[in-house]
Amino acid sequence: MFELAARLLDPMALLLVLGGTALSSAMRGTREDLARALAALRPLLRARPAADAMAARRSVREIEHIAEQKGIACADHVRGAGPFVRRAALRLADAASAEDFARWAQKDVEDRAARHEGATAIWRAAAEAAPAMGMIGTVIGLIGMFAAMDDPATIGPAMALALLTTLYGLIFSAAVAGPIAGRLERLSMAERRWQQTALARLEALARAEASVTTEQWLKRRARAE
Repeated sequence: MFELAARLLDPMALLLVLGGTALSSAMRGTREDLARALAALRPLLRARPAADAMAARRSVREIEHIAEQKGIACADHVRGAGPFVRRAALRLADAASAEDFARWAQKDVEDRAARHEGATAIWRAAAEAAPAMGMIGTVIGLIGMFAAMDDPATIGPAMALALLTTLYGLIFSAAVAGPIAGRLERLSMAERRWQQTALARLEALARAEASVTTEQWLKRRARAE
């Protein structure tokens, strides 16, 4: 078993496939996309979209309660909110109008989606490039094998390089880069859904604020003080 594992490990073939895949993927995106693709590995298994959505709903309800009691200008007084809801609450408190908040919300969601897509695209590109890099290694190995037909001792290593690069390329594509890209895409979609839901409720809160009467505003001001 260990002997078979040792035979399947070839540093040169591994370097050819992984190095070529990394170079090809990096050339398809920006430096920022590459950094985000690597940074996305940390929350890849730790992300909990359902828990984040539930926490966001609690925070939004707290913001609605604060706005009802003290006015929307105090929305940033929310406690325990996550980074996204906290940022939205600060923007809501400072927004000149509901339309101003709606424009910010749409742009924020679109920018975040674009950043996620850039990171996902790097892993998707890696999944596409890895088999091709494996085939390049296979061609190199075959060339080396046919060039040394007069020396049987060199045929084995060349054939191993030809086969192992194909194996590495397929494994990296099907078992590493492809699943990572798919999971990142699903996590991004799930996050976008609960964020859009939270922003829609906050936008509705901002629009409701425009209909507050002077008497209600004075009562809220008194509570805030």
